Amino acid sequence: MPDKIQNQAPDGEPATALKIAPSGPMSDETRGYFAKCEEKLGLIPNVLKAYAFDETKLRAFTDFYNDLMLGDSALSKLEREMIAVVVSSINKCYYCLTAHGAAVRQLSSDPALGELMVMNYKAAHLSERHRAMLDFAAKMTKASSDIEEEDREALRKQGFDDRTIWDIAAVASFFNMTNRMASAIDMRPNAEYHAMAR
Repeated sequence: MPDKIQNQAPDGEPATALKIAPSGPMSDETRGYFAKCEEKLGLIPNVLKAYAFDETKLRAFTDFYNDLMLGDSALSKLEREMIAVVVSSINKCYYCLTAHGAAVRQLSSDPALGELMVMNYKAAHLSERHRAMLDFAAKMTKASSDIEEEDREALRKQGFDDRTIWDIAAVASFFNMTNRMASAIDMRPNAEYHAMAR
């Protein structure tokens, strides 16, 4: 593992359009984190390479991401990934659609569902519960200031408690931020994502 992660995708293309020199050598903690990514995923996601120039920013990003997407929640991992893809579809975020579309395909064991989430979740055969969850995330993305109590109540009627409504909102909010960042710096997905779980 090199001392510094370069802003470079495996195919030689840059992970982002920005050329930012690393602020220093990679810590043992970050080296271990990247080694774990390679072991579990077979790659270091380009989003991590994009943040690797500053370990404080990298750690803030990964800590928040891991808490939202892997931490304790009444939402399943698949449901969190579905929210990520619906938000990213509305925002037309190439990186997140590619990476999280692959996750939906893998977690659902349904390549068609992954594609539907990317293209138009309303065309998918979803439960009323999942439709309500994704409609809420979509409304947050398109017009967050229009969210009203009736929107939260629609989730409660589908069995979501207030703590889980928080998680839905938090995941949708996080991906609205990361979509905008990825688009602004032209973050490119790892080529491997395109072939996963097909």
